[in-house]
Amino acid sequence: MKKLVIIPAYNECRSILKAVDDIKIHAPDFDYVVINDCSTDGTLDICRKYGLNHVNLSVNLGIGGAVQTGYIYACQYDYDAAVQFDGDGQHDAAYLERMAQELAETESDMVIGSRFIEKEGFQSSGLRRIGIRYFSALIRLLTGKRVTDPTSGMRMVNRDVMRIYAGSYPKDYPEPESVMAILRMGKKVTEMPVVMKERKEGTSSIGGLRSVYYMIKVTLAILMERLRR
Repeated sequence: MKKLVIIPAYNECRSILKAVDDIKIHAPDFDYVVINDCSTDGTLDICRKYGLNHVNLSVNLGIGGAVQTGYIYACQYDYDAAVQFDGDGQHDAAYLERMAQELAETESDMVIGSRFIEKEGFQSSGLRRIGIRYFSALIRLLTGKRVTDPTSGMRMVNRDVMRIYAGSYPKDYPEPESVMAILRMGKKVTEMPVVMKERKEGTSSIGGLRSVYYMIKVTLAILMERLRR
């Protein structure tokens, strides 16, 4: 299986090298590509200095556009599977090979690395956990499928879903909506337990009043996705 790690990166100069090294050490069978989303810090300089495989976006597209660029790259270079992997150090590359095995053995279209199956490691803040449970309940209500961690950014997909996402991918806070989209299409989504780490560098894009916008926007997006034919 030809496998790609997609690393969307916006202002991750202090952590991107560690994320890539983690992949090289613990998931050597995977290729990787850093999608530099028009960072204003030294992320691009780090990519160039250390010869990291990267795509440099000349306009900031946001997390959705950066991830979609990675899926387009995966399709163009004929990968069998692609996995999203955060550049901020929260994800652990030691789980990637197991995710690939799970994808193949269960014949799934997507495998999500979930923090909430074994409930080990960093579990996010209390308010965010409430939000995650809310989106999990909403997706289950609309599809009948249980997804314990719909906001997880650590998800691996097969060729089919890569092509879908290369053609269309949500722009803002895309994880719950993009899961809903493929469940609506009848795709098989499974989860496996992973341990995630707390962010050490940078700041989250969700906080303060943006968290209110996030909840409303993602709820409406999920509902609209359910109504599509």
